Amino acid sequence: MDEVEVVVAHGERATLRAGEVFVKVDGHPTRLATEVRAMQLAPVPTPEVLWHEPPALALAAVPGTALGVLGAPSEESPAAWAAAGRMIRRLHEAPLPPWPGRPLSDVEAELERECEWLLAHSPLPAEVVQHNREIAREALTPRPPAFVHGDLQITHVFVEGDEVTGIIDWSEGAPGDAMFDLATLTLGHEERLEDLLAGYGTDVDRDAIRAWWSLRSLTAARWLLEHGFDPDAPGCEFDVLRARMRESS
Repeated sequence: MDEVEVVVAHGERATLRAGEVFVKVDGHPTRLATEVRAMQLAPVPTPEVLWHEPPALALAAVPGTALGVLGAPSEESPAAWAAAGRMIRRLHEAPLPPWPGRPLSDVEAELERECEWLLAHSPLPAEVVQHNREIAREALTPRPPAFVHGDLQITHVFVEGDEVTGIIDWSEGAPGDAMFDLATLTLGHEERLEDLLAGYGTDVDRDAIRAWWSLRSLTAARWLLEHGFDPDAPGCEFDVLRARMRESS
């Protein structure tokens, strides 16, 4: 080991990498414990827990590379995306974890709050925000809960060749809407949805996936801006919202 790499650091948490070990430090009283328990229950490859001493958690690095990054085309094969779909289906069909998911009423309140903030503070035209707000409300329809990852960003799924080697960052694991995981993984990579569904299965609610694309982009924007990230970078959240406008026209 030659150095310690800061993977992410902000006021809520920090992740450091030292060789093949990741150390996460989190000020939230239960988030790391939830992450450990979710990894124990999930029937998919997850990082090995080396030790857990609150407020820190040490995990072994998983082999392979991330399926992609937001803002750039994924270089992985359709077969790798299908493998990710099969793995996510396995998760969604597993028994629910024994803790509650996020109430839809909380999601709805966040959507309305963040849309009002965007209308007042963001560079997005008001019609883009309002159009996506209407689309996003479709995600608030109650659906049977599944065991979801809850933050299944494309950088959280690792592959090697055409096989999934690990899924990381389980602090949001809980009962929830399966379509949210599918939407999160394909956010900004909508052209890969069919590859994903080739493994997951096509018995999905495409309108709900589309709604979650809008909802996640609307509700993430302020946090990203306040923590030094750019939702207006090419291929990122604001482009996702603009894409919904182009569809309507």
